[in-house]
Amino acid sequence: MLLLLQSFGWQDILDILIVSFIIYRIIILIRGTGAFQVLIGLLIIFGVFSVAVLLKLHATEFILGNFLSSIIIVIIVLFRNEIRKALIDVGRNPFAAAQSKLEKAGIIEETSRAVSDLSLKKIGAIIVFERKVFLGDYLKIGVKLDSIISKELLIGIFTPPSPLHDGAVIIQKGRIAAASCYLPLSTDEKIDKKYGTRHRAAIGLSELTDAFSIVISEETGKISFVLPDKIVKITHIEDLRNELFNNLSYLEEKAKPLLKTVYELIFGKSGNE
Repeated sequence: MLLLLQSFGWQDILDILIVSFIIYRIIILIRGTGAFQVLIGLLIIFGVFSVAVLLKLHATEFILGNFLSSIIIVIIVLFRNEIRKALIDVGRNPFAAAQSKLEKAGIIEETSRAVSDLSLKKIGAIIVFERKVFLGDYLKIGVKLDSIISKELLIGIFTPPSPLHDGAVIIQKGRIAAASCYLPLSTDEKIDKKYGTRHRAAIGLSELTDAFSIVISEETGKISFVLPDKIVKITHIEDLRNELFNNLSYLEEKAKPLLKTVYELIFGKSGNE
């Protein structure tokens, strides 16, 4: 053990930090998507293979060994969408903020105005904001738009008889990525019975990802702000602006250098910050 510690240099520390960061980013990228279940399945297969080798189960070892020998190709095929998104993000700017303060202000104002009008008219709606966890699986189900956020477009989407009014709008990187998206309903029995399908869908998504949602009740016109750990009732539109401002703050943050980010992930933030 002493010999091992003596041979442990700064290169080994750097190596561990980089690998830890890569693994962390992969988990963040696929969490909340079908790819996460696929990854769990691959880990189970690898575990069964290890047991087969240990117990000398030759038939099982042969079958799983041949499968795992092509694991790189399997991963590329199964995770092609996630790999593509990761490479696009790196190519754009891996260490910079996604949105400026001006863009953030525009998002808040257009969304707030649209929600206010929809609430007054008692038009049901659910608007989802993607954060760090990629919502790729839910985007696939909906109708792709890739449009700027505007009051008129949001109202047009949710006002019947629009073909897109049933389902959620997903906001990704400051743009309306898709509409008519269907979200997983929460099965938590503790949820208040007053909450309908839209609220259960928003809560269900918050249980699987870090996304937050704005929900407008079709029956009452009341507005709810659904976060991963709580539901905030919005009584004034200024309250909605404040919630959006606070929860979109990550868009303005400057990306930290690689080593500092990894250090914080492993050892936590310094108490002086």
